[in-house]
Parts: sequence; structure tokens; C-alpha cells
Amino acid sequence: MDQQRILDAYHFRHACKEFDPNRTIAEDDFRFILETGRLSPSSFGFEPWRFVVLQNADIRNRLLPVTWGGQKSIPTASHLVLLFSRTKRNFLPDAEYVAYLKKDVQKMPDDAFGGFQKRLETFLASDFKLIDNERAVFEWASRQTYIALGNMMTSAAMIGIDSCPIEGFDKDAVEGILREAGILEGEDFGLSCMVAFGYRARDPQRAKTRRAMDEVVQWIE
Repeated sequence: MDQQRILDAYHFRHACKEFDPNRTIAEDDFRFILETGRLSPSSFGFEPWRFVVLQNADIRNRLLPVTWGGQKSIPTASHLVLLFSRTKRNFLPDAEYVAYLKKDVQKMPDDAFGGFQKRLETFLASDFKLIDNERAVFEWASRQTYIALGNMMTSAAMIGIDSCPIEGFDKDAVEGILREAGILEGEDFGLSCMVAFGYRARDPQRAKTRRAMDEVVQWIE
């Protein structure tokens, strides 16, 4: 794949506020998008995310009054993904999730796991000073989840599919609706953001604008 094709995808991608409601993303294409999210990198390899594909029109409509950033994109999207991030309890050195991920998924030997727990404790307590702040840990996990978000939006653009990340919502109100619907249970996850996918209803009114490269990048030699 040449560089220009990748750059073309970045120029194609924009925050699509309204989709063509008559066009649906093919199942294979959407599984490809989800797979690029699943394969994304994360700090410590923790994969702190969960992706919920919300296709239920009734629940989508219930979200609208408390999701000001998705008034047109949510009702018209072919697919709507809720991106959840894990909470602090999942990242403590003695957390069940940490043991499961490192030992069962990543096959870390038992004699190496103890050293990993110590490194993790140092990272949380002193390196990033996260351990005493529940929200700070959640935001750290959300930063990892946004890597997956970016990868999914880019991979969608590369196959001609539009997307719109959505942060404009009342987090407590949305999570309350999701709990009532049985989508969000327990205390292991919180909602980081949403992202809608589909095909644009119309082309953007103006070309993509960004600051110049020399304003963004500094080289130290």
C-alpha cells in the first residue's frame, strides 16, 4: 500500500454529522473496522476497552435528549459503537483482570508476573501518580481506548466509510440509560465516547484544514 493512499484516507475522513440512512455498511466491512480496534496497542497491553455496537433504534432515541453531539449522526448512522473503558479496580496490581490478561491471555510465566505487579504498582503510585484518583485512572484508560477509536476511524476511511466521534453527551445521564437497558452493569466500565459509522449524506462544505507541519513538529538533533 503506497503512502498516498493512506494520506488520501486521512483527507477523506471528517466528522460526518449526518449519514445516508438508506445505506448500510456490509457485515464484512464492519467486522474489519472492529478488528482494527481489537488489535490496537495499549499501555501495558491492558486492552482496557469494550466496544458495544448499538443497533437498537429505541435505545438510540433514548440517548438523544442527553447526547447533544449526536443529534443527526446517531439516528442516521449505519452502526453506532459505544466505547467503554475499564475503571481503577481493574488495574490494581492484585486485580483479577490484571492476572487474567497477563497469565491467561498473554501467557506471562508465573515467575515473571510478580515483577510485573511491582512495576505496575510503581507506575500507578509514583511514575504517573494515578493510584489515589479514580477519575484519573479512568481517563488514563480512556486514552488507550482512544487509540482504538482512531484506528477504527482510519481503517473505515480507507475503505470509503465515514465516521463521527461523539463526546458531546451527559456522561451520568447516558450511563443511567445504559444501565436501565442492561448494557452497562457493575463497576468495571465507564463510557469514554461514542462513534458513529455510515456513509455521508453529503460531501463536506470545505476542504480539510490543519496547522502547517512546522507549527506541529519540532526536531531536536
